[in-house]
Amino acid sequence: MRNSIGLAVIAAIAFLARTGSVTGDDKEKEHGSDAGHVLVKADDVKWMDGPPGLPAGAKIAVLAGDPSKPGPYVLRAKMPDKYKVPPHWHPTTENVTVLSGTLHMGKGEKFDPQAAEPVTAGGFASMPKGMRHFAYTSGETIIQVHGMGPFEINYVNPEDDPRKK
Repeated sequence: MRNSIGLAVIAAIAFLARTGSVTGDDKEKEHGSDAGHVLVKADDVKWMDGPPGLPAGAKIAVLAGDPSKPGPYVLRAKMPDKYKVPPHWHPTTENVTVLSGTLHMGKGEKFDPQAAEPVTAGGFASMPKGMRHFAYTSGETIIQVHGMGPFEINYVNPEDDPRKK
């Protein structure tokens, strides 16, 4: 495969050297189409109530993709002060960037605030699929979550699942 890529690059260079220019159509093929381009300004983020799988009080905004379907997604979650997400896990890797506030994150099957690490604005965490973890906030906290869908949340203790209350 590496050789075929190398040959394709050489052929493209030879073609451009002969023609001396790239047309608009060629530029689109070379640089890709803008189909699927997403630009969301801060004032245009549309917050809605969090899904039933999260404890009440969170707001979410889907910025790109569809977290319920296979494929890449980006979403934001806004959580109030002292918001708690009990120990849970996901069948896909979860990537979290803290945009504001403080998200305390801990590993394991028991909610233990003493074992949690504070992640402040600009901090990042990645939990591999299946990793048991929990979180809580200090102050209103906004995070951005991205990964490959479908996004699912499975609680370690079924009694913690808000969908069952």
